[in-house]
Amino acid sequence: MNYSTELLKGTLKTIVLKLLADNKKMYGYEITQRVKELTLNKIQITEGALYPTLHSLEADGFVTTETEFIGKRVRKYYSLSPTGKKKTKEKVSELAEFMETMKFLLDIKTKTT
Repeated sequence: MNYSTELLKGTLKTIVLKLLADNKKMYGYEITQRVKELTLNKIQITEGALYPTLHSLEADGFVTTETEFIGKRVRKYYSLSPTGKKKTKEKVSELAEFMETMKFLLDIKTKTT
């Protein structure tokens, strides 16, 4: 089962920020593949969703970019700015609190194995 784009839309910035925090620097395709891998294909980020998010994070000053030439190809790497590192902690904390609130609101019991 893949999650709806509606659910993903509200969490995409947090996902990207957290990945960059964990991996120092990444390029777009690498981000999409890492998300697929970590979620066992449950979350698949399209380029149409990812790049506007990256550009927004860059415009907000949370992400910086660096260009590398690999053969004849140009690869744009994204990494967190100092402000982005702080923002990542805030966004992850906010999302964790939101998930706890939703569990309570929807009366979802935590699964125990």
